[in-house]
Amino acid sequence: MRTLLLLLALACPALADHASDAIRAKDGEAAAAKFEDAIRVNVRADLRAELAPIVAAIRHAENGKAGREYGVLGAGVKRDMKRKGDTYRPQAGWCAATVQKTYDRWVKAGKPGDFITFLGKRYCPVGADNDPNGLNKHWVRNVKHWTKRINND
Repeated sequence: MRTLLLLLALACPALADHASDAIRAKDGEAAAAKFEDAIRVNVRADLRAELAPIVAAIRHAENGKAGREYGVLGAGVKRDMKRKGDTYRPQAGWCAATVQKTYDRWVKAGKPGDFITFLGKRYCPVGADNDPNGLNKHWVRNVKHWTKRINND
């Protein structure tokens, strides 16, 4: 058991590096540091290798400008962005926390279907009031595409 845990611990940083590298390539070194901090603070260590690429994939799929980098629109993130004078870290943090909490809900629900589809129903629901052009229908496919690409890079 100890050997398995050691191997897992050694493998996780390497897998999580793919996510950081994807953010670094897209947004630069400073953003990658903020992304890594958001993952460290909001995602449990045993799930970082699995969930960090999904958070990075959300960044790529959302492709938002400053203040919408990860597509988080709630009042809490807006308050954090104003208080911290930064948009990237609060966006990354709220996204990472949402991914972690939704993963926990998915496990508690018995892992119905795949996780990204489950996440999409909460993170980017089809038919949402803030999606007048119906673009949310592409979110799950886009996040799956980017997750696969990040994990294979």
